Amino acid sequence: MSKGIGLGFAAFLAYAISDACAKAMHGALPPYEMGLFAALFSTLVLPLLLRPGSSVIDMVKPQRPWLWVARGVLTVFNIIASVLAFTYLTMAEAFSLIFIMPLVTSALSVVFLKEKVTPAAWIAIGVGFVGVLIVLRPGFRDIGIGQLAGLSCGITGSISSVLMRYVSHTEKPITQFGAAQLLPFIVFGVLSAGHFVAPTPIQWLIIAGYAVLAALGGVLLTYAGRLVAASHLAPTQYSQMLWGTALGAGFFGDRIDGLTFVGIAVIVGAGLWLFLPKRASWPWISAG
Repeated sequence: MSKGIGLGFAAFLAYAISDACAKAMHGALPPYEMGLFAALFSTLVLPLLLRPGSSVIDMVKPQRPWLWVARGVLTVFNIIASVLAFTYLTMAEAFSLIFIMPLVTSALSVVFLKEKVTPAAWIAIGVGFVGVLIVLRPGFRDIGIGQLAGLSCGITGSISSVLMRYVSHTEKPITQFGAAQLLPFIVFGVLSAGHFVAPTPIQWLIIAGYAVLAALGGVLLTYAGRLVAASHLAPTQYSQMLWGTALGAGFFGDRIDGLTFVGIAVIVGAGLWLFLPKRASWPWISAG
């Protein structure tokens, strides 16, 4: 296993625990306030990003300013969607919808990163989307804010991941961190100023876990993106499904119905088809 792939697994473990913290809040705080605290507590991981030749001011000195702003905007929507998804859905269902992210990332990497995906991989991506439809079952069950939020989280996350990979060789890690934290901090700060809900002491601890682990996951993913292709890295998110489902069952008593389980299996199977080749090389995906 390459170092980049290992960092990807570690990043998504941190994300899974962070998402469990968001669910543990049970909607007690507005999503934008959760986002504000996430940006605030994320400063605790800044020392991990300070490397020789970089400084805190580099957070706002991107080489490509418009892409920096774009990633910040995507992060705003992604955080709100994520909090809503885990508030209204079980951990397993939320993850199954968010997990369109690796599939969309692999597809977008062809267009924007000039990576090559063979017909076999496109079939796997298509099968993954079928799995999402099995989970959603449009026309057979109500689709509410939780399901829409889960899909939105996956789509915005995939675009952000591709952007991060696209600028990974021109932007410093601390600059990418600034894109994902500063603009959300400003936007969520303005929204929270009009209606601030004071957390309880226990909620402060949960919020700290949510925010710091989410930021740590972002840092690890930034470094992983500098080491491996986005289409190789994206499927490591499927490990997050295993952790999230276990946390949901263990701490929140989540139960999965039969069709949702089938849909999850299809999604994970499609991801594993992309991620676990039978040979040491990657026969269907290669960086261009």
